[in-house]
Amino acid sequence: MKERIENEMKLEFASKATNESFARITVAAFASQLDPTIEELADIKTAVSEAVTNCIIHAYENKQGTIKINAQLKENQIIIQISDNGKGIENVDIAKEPLYTTKPNLERSGMGFTIMESFMDSMKVESIVGLGTKVTLIKTIKKQEEKEKEDEIVSLTKE
Repeated sequence: MKERIENEMKLEFASKATNESFARITVAAFASQLDPTIEELADIKTAVSEAVTNCIIHAYENKQGTIKINAQLKENQIIIQISDNGKGIENVDIAKEPLYTTKPNLERSGMGFTIMESFMDSMKVESIVGLGTKVTLIKTIKKQEEKEKEDEIVSLTKE
């Protein structure tokens, strides 16, 4: 059975550093329909920021291109796809290794994919050299009842 998309948004913008915060805030506003905690929202914003920054720094290398974001809400999940039509990644497995960077001269830490993976429940990277890259991020937002149970457990352990 196919999951039903409850809502969807698409965003397309120039690969300028000034648009990174715009993308992050727009996706966070869209995700707010799921009633996330401040921490869940911060996780989403951080992961989107990393993915968009990767597009700006690596995909287009000193030339302007287009970054696309497609976000969907399904039940209590947000699925975010961030894509570019840039140069692509030669070896995704190597690029995902912590501290790996192709831009050490720009003081890049090589932690973008690691950060995305740690802040989201799922991350998938698809890339074709010369055609571009698509990063799919999935975050499950806990339902209010789950949040209340967790709060109750925390308060009981403090007593």
